Amino acid sequence: MNSANERAAKASTPSTLKSRMREAERAAKDLAKVESDIGKIESKSAQESKKLSDAEKALAKEQAREASTRERAMQRSADSTKRKINQIDSTLSCALEDIEALKRLPEVIAVLFLAANPLDEDELRLDEEARSIHEMIRKSQHRDSVRLESRWAVRPLDALQAINEVEPTIVHFSGHGSDQDEIVFQDEQGNAKIVSLAAIVQMMKASSGKIRLVFFNTCYSRGQAEAVVDHLEAAIGMNDSIGDDAARVFASQFYSAVGFGKSVHTAFEQGKAALMLEDIPEDSIPELFVADGIDATQLIIVQPARVQE
Repeated sequence: MNSANERAAKASTPSTLKSRMREAERAAKDLAKVESDIGKIESKSAQESKKLSDAEKALAKEQAREASTRERAMQRSADSTKRKINQIDSTLSCALEDIEALKRLPEVIAVLFLAANPLDEDELRLDEEARSIHEMIRKSQHRDSVRLESRWAVRPLDALQAINEVEPTIVHFSGHGSDQDEIVFQDEQGNAKIVSLAAIVQMMKASSGKIRLVFFNTCYSRGQAEAVVDHLEAAIGMNDSIGDDAARVFASQFYSAVGFGKSVHTAFEQGKAALMLEDIPEDSIPELFVADGIDATQLIIVQPARVQE
């Protein structure tokens, strides 16, 4: 355009001047078009730059959100893993405590069978009960770990003497009971000698060094069992009168399970199951009591051989 204007200024004729001026006009139009195109390109470039900036901001925001989500997921995973590890540690700790408790069990326990069958009371087949218990212990897995000691025609002081001699883990009373929470021993003449609940509790309290369980296989002995667990880990009593067959079947199966290293709870439940299997309708009469803080499902009296090994 400038060149055309310079040539127009030097034109010598009107026609030449006119031609040069048209060239300058065309050049000016071309310049205006180019400047317009540049403006459009710059505007579009600004728009694209804004889009790019917005996209970069959105990307950064999404990356931050994704990083936060990933961090929370990793934290949840870490927390879950920590909880599982704590659960495993707790389970392992309990298992080790159980093993240590089993290791502390005596290799041989004594069951003291105290029987009284007074002459002036209905005769009970206590010898059959003792024989059945002995037979079931003999057939149990850990029979060498259970020693059955029996005392017959027991008088009140005989019970204390026997406990001191035998140092039993389990004391088993077999005979008569009264609905006044009393137990029936024998006197010097072989007749009934009533012993009160308070006397029974005091006897257990004074003798509870090694005794872990007392089994009152006598009628109406629920109150006695409930009372002595203030001084012992567990006790079994009867909430009603119980027949000879029921007493024998329940007791023999209980000691069989104990001889297999089962817990007191399992042994008790197996004794009730034995009554049901024999169709003896007295399975609701035996009751199990444990001291506060004692779990009968974890109360094992006979040490399993595998723990000894």
